[in-house]
Amino acid sequence: MINRLYDTSLGLLTDLYQLTMAYGYWKSGKAEQEAVFNLYFRKHPFQGGFTIACGLSSVIDYLNEYRFDEQDLEYVGSLTGSDGNKLFEPGFLEYLRNMELKCSVDAVPEGTVVFPNEPLLRIQGPILQCQLLETPLLNLINFQSLIATKAARMRLVAKDDALLEFGLRRAQGPDGGMTASRAAYIGGFDATSNVLAGKLYNIPVKGTHAHSWVMSFDSELEAFETYAKYMPNNVTLLVDTYDSLQGVKHAIEVGRQLRERGYDLGAIRLDSGDLAYLSIEARKLLDEAGFENAGIVASNDLDEYIMDSLKIQGARINIWGIGTKLVTAYDQPALGGVFKLAAIRNENGDWDYKLKLSEQAIKVSTPGIQQVRRFKDSKGFISDMIFNIETPQQGKSTMVDPYDFTRIRSFSETVAYEDLLVPVFEDGKLVYTLPTIHETRSRVEEQLSHFHKGIKRFVNPHTYPVGLEKQLFDMKTDLIVKLRAAK
Repeated sequence: MINRLYDTSLGLLTDLYQLTMAYGYWKSGKAEQEAVFNLYFRKHPFQGGFTIACGLSSVIDYLNEYRFDEQDLEYVGSLTGSDGNKLFEPGFLEYLRNMELKCSVDAVPEGTVVFPNEPLLRIQGPILQCQLLETPLLNLINFQSLIATKAARMRLVAKDDALLEFGLRRAQGPDGGMTASRAAYIGGFDATSNVLAGKLYNIPVKGTHAHSWVMSFDSELEAFETYAKYMPNNVTLLVDTYDSLQGVKHAIEVGRQLRERGYDLGAIRLDSGDLAYLSIEARKLLDEAGFENAGIVASNDLDEYIMDSLKIQGARINIWGIGTKLVTAYDQPALGGVFKLAAIRNENGDWDYKLKLSEQAIKVSTPGIQQVRRFKDSKGFISDMIFNIETPQQGKSTMVDPYDFTRIRSFSETVAYEDLLVPVFEDGKLVYTLPTIHETRSRVEEQLSHFHKGIKRFVNPHTYPVGLEKQLFDMKTDLIVKLRAAK
């Protein structure tokens, strides 16, 4: 079954309620009514101050192949309601069979630093089609953005150290492993142990041996010598199977043998114990023996907080192998992105703006066909303003904090800016040239370099200013008042 999972259409990668709503739109004659939805999240993950947008490449792949095949339609046609009768009539199945994607999609490029309530994707098109895309788009964006953000946080701690993703064996299934490998590389990792990800995504792969290799020989030294004999150009030796510092001495002995053959010891790896102490002592042994260039790899349930602590303790680790707590986003396993209707075309051809109310202010959605304008000065990015593209922005711009209307900020027409969402699909046709994964990875580093270091700290990060353009804020406020009065 696993080999068949993606050897089919992914039209049914959705929740049932998307299909039932689509059926309702079709039955009521609303299927082709034009609508706009925004995909965004409400809070940064990991109690941090930034998030990395990731997953657009997967979205493009998904939309390019979007269809319902005959097996999909046969299955959907077999579904029944509580009375035992069919949920969907044959005419609806025929509609799905002949449906061609007509949606336009604007998106923030992968690798962009983004903030709560900013649309990462804007989908415009027939409401039935937009609705069917809600679940898969959230699935593709949420997890990858989460992992890319986690990886970027680890890169901030590692600085120039090498970061290796070792998480496949602990990931949430094959797709979780593959997706995490890709997103981790974009977020700043240098390589993965996941060979399939290396093949499919053009990510560098790294790996050496496990404890079982050492345990399969009569002695640790014999295990190291044998490995070095057959893999002399890939010698990183795992030294903690029995006694870590004795293992380092054995690795040095093998390193000398390698040099006689014209090779060198690449690194030693520590996977348990006091990593700060052991790495310091290992560095001394390696340096005294003339192996100053041999690296020290550390693994063992690491995350950005442990890495930071080890650096404070003076650990001599310069290569970090990270698995479980990266690929599972261990401390926050979901981003919480949402997909909300923001506008719908009325009978007169005008837009009716839509808003979801809630008793929780954070859950009140924002109406409008949204774009994000990022202002910058000579020092970097200074503020983001969400505006309605139906309201042209000319001259001075004024934005309001949606959660504190007394906080107002204005920008003159001379302030430099860029609009973050770019066209990806127009009427169902791809118009975007996707960067390489390596270019996207570089974008993350470049983006973060333009933000104040306060948003990048882990404890009580600075809140980067994001607000609603004044006219959009006023429209949202008026809609809230109107809807509450109508209750």
